[in-house]
Amino acid sequence: MEILEKKVEQLHQNADLSKGAESVLKVNPLESEAIYIFREVVAQFEKPVLLFSGGKDSITLVRLAQKAFYPAKIPFPLLHIDTGHNFPETIAFRDKLVKELGVELIVRNVQDSIDQGKVIEEKGKYASRNSLQTTTLLDALEEFKFDAAIGGARRDEEKARAKERIFSVRDDFGQWDEKNQRPELFDHLNGKIDLGQNVRVFPISNWTELDVWSYIEKEGIEIPSIYFAHKRKTFIRDGMIWSAEDDVVYREDDEVVEERMVRFRTVGDMSCTAAVLSDAITIDKVVAEIRKSTISERGARIDDKRSEAAMEKRKQQGYF
Repeated sequence: MEILEKKVEQLHQNADLSKGAESVLKVNPLESEAIYIFREVVAQFEKPVLLFSGGKDSITLVRLAQKAFYPAKIPFPLLHIDTGHNFPETIAFRDKLVKELGVELIVRNVQDSIDQGKVIEEKGKYASRNSLQTTTLLDALEEFKFDAAIGGARRDEEKARAKERIFSVRDDFGQWDEKNQRPELFDHLNGKIDLGQNVRVFPISNWTELDVWSYIEKEGIEIPSIYFAHKRKTFIRDGMIWSAEDDVVYREDDEVVEERMVRFRTVGDMSCTAAVLSDAITIDKVVAEIRKSTISERGARIDDKRSEAAMEKRKQQGYF
């Protein structure tokens, strides 16, 4: 009888191990990598900060940071470089999320950099404040002495971002040298920097747009309404759909305004971010739409189309 009981107990133990192995196999490796990166940042740097725009990627970073340090609060502030031309829905969501989480939010405004004469605002048909963020960002990093800035850039977005390491060292002018980067063998992240240098960190660098949306769906993460299909006053320019619900986006007299069912795949500066026709009003429909898409989400960002190396040049100057 005793031998039989031991055999039954052993069978139960084997079953538990089997279930444990199965659960390990189901772990999201991208999530695990991102959590590892967040913990390495806090271990290796004195004053990290998370760059937060209110977009889907930075919202995903916040959820990952919560998981990385639970049950403690996120151990660093959020920093938003506000162009003054952000979508109102995004700003409202940003403030709501920060209040709910009880985290510190630092906001620095591009308008201040313009008023101080540090940057000159563009005028005309393709004017945008997007590139002006660089000066405001670098000033903020210097003001607070942040040595690591965490952001949601992904390699699949744009070829210049595909070149960058997860720990990307910037010099004391905030500049990036794409030819002088540290190897990251066997997931080893080297955070050693000289005085004046800082590091840009990309925890979801290896994710795709579909990975992000699938994670948002799985986790039930709330996102701004602008990502879902809605009726909006828009006009067409250069084959792209632009919002006409504000005076930020330049519009010529002959550019006709019509109401269309659209959504935004990315939520940068309003003046350089176009919408896409869509009927995806729920997260599962958005995911299904992304699966079928053959165009990168940054295909709706006019600032990336200024030249073949537009993003790379901005990164070399200190852009994120």
